[in-house]
Amino acid sequence: MSSTYSTNLAIELMGAGEQAGNWGSTTNTNLGTLIEQAISGVVTQAMADADQTITIPNGATGVARNMFIECTGALTAARNLIVPTNKKLYFISNATTGGFAITVKVSGQTGVSVPAAAKIVLVMNSAGTDIVTATNYMAGATFPSPTLTGVPVAPTASPGTNTTQIATTAFVTTGLQAAYPIGSIYMSTVATNPGTLFGFGTWVAYGTGRMPISADGSTYVAGTTGGSATTTLITANLPSHNHTATTTITDPGHTHTLAFSAGSTMTGLGSTGASGWQGANTGVNYITVSGTNSSSTGITASTTTANTGSGTAATTISPYIAVYMWNRTA
Repeated sequence: MSSTYSTNLAIELMGAGEQAGNWGSTTNTNLGTLIEQAISGVVTQAMADADQTITIPNGATGVARNMFIECTGALTAARNLIVPTNKKLYFISNATTGGFAITVKVSGQTGVSVPAAAKIVLVMNSAGTDIVTATNYMAGATFPSPTLTGVPVAPTASPGTNTTQIATTAFVTTGLQAAYPIGSIYMSTVATNPGTLFGFGTWVAYGTGRMPISADGSTYVAGTTGGSATTTLITANLPSHNHTATTTITDPGHTHTLAFSAGSTMTGLGSTGASGWQGANTGVNYITVSGTNSSSTGITASTTTANTGSGTAATTISPYIAVYMWNRTA
C-alpha cells in the first residue's frame, strides 16, 4: 500500500485497488472530517498559561488543520501558539483573559503577535517557513466605527492634503514641523518644553521677562532686545510747565522820633529853621520840628516755590499676560 500526503490537508489518499473493503471509512474520514476541518473547522485551543504546539496529523483530526482556532484560558504573560509548516490559512481569535498577546509562529521563527481580544487572518509564507498576515490591502472596504488595536499602518498623505484621508502620525508631524520651522517662537501658559509635546526639534527658553514687538528690519531687527521695565525721568523729559509761588510780607510796625524847640522871631520867608514855611507876617514866633530817620521799618518778605515728586522710576510696561516662550533652534 502506498500513500501520498498533501502539504495542505495531510489526508490519506488511496491508489487504484487499494484498501479493499475500507473505502467507506477512509473516504468518510477524508471527506467528512479532515477536509471539513480544513475548510470550515472551528476549534478551541486552551493555552493553559503556557506555549502550546498544535499539529496536523496524517489521516486523523488535528487542531492545526481547523480553519478557525479560538485560543482560551487565563494568561499571566505573552504566550506562543506553535504551528506546523503546512501551507494553510488560519483564522486566529485571542479569547484569553489577562490582556496578553499570543504569537502564532513556526518553532524558532518570529510569527505574528495577536493582541488580546483580537481576531486575525494568518497564512504560512510562500517559503513555508513562518506565519505572516494573510492580507495587507482591502480595496474599497467599509468598516463602520472600527476599533483598531496594536500598531495599524496607513499610507501617509502628501503635505497640505485636505481630505477625509486618514492622517498618520508622520503626516501630523510633518505638518507641525512646517508650522514651526527652525526659528519659530512657541508660546504657552504651560511650562512643558514643546520638544516633549511635538516630539521633534530643539527648543530653548526665549525672551524671559520681555514682550515681543513686530520687527521692521531697521529700528527693531528680529532677535534683538531693548527697552526697560522702568525709567527715571530727567528734566529734558518733562513738558514745559509753571510752579506756584507764595510771597509772605511781615510788618511788625515802627516809629519815628520828632523833636520840638522854640525859635526866634520870624523875619520873613525862608528864615533859618523855617524851610518850606508859608507866611507873610514878620515878627511871629515859630516852632522848629525836626525828624529822626534812624528807626528801621522791620518789614520782611519771603517767597516759597512749591515742590512735588520723589524721583521714583516710572513703570513703562503695558498691560500684559505672562506666558512661556520657546525658540526652536534645530
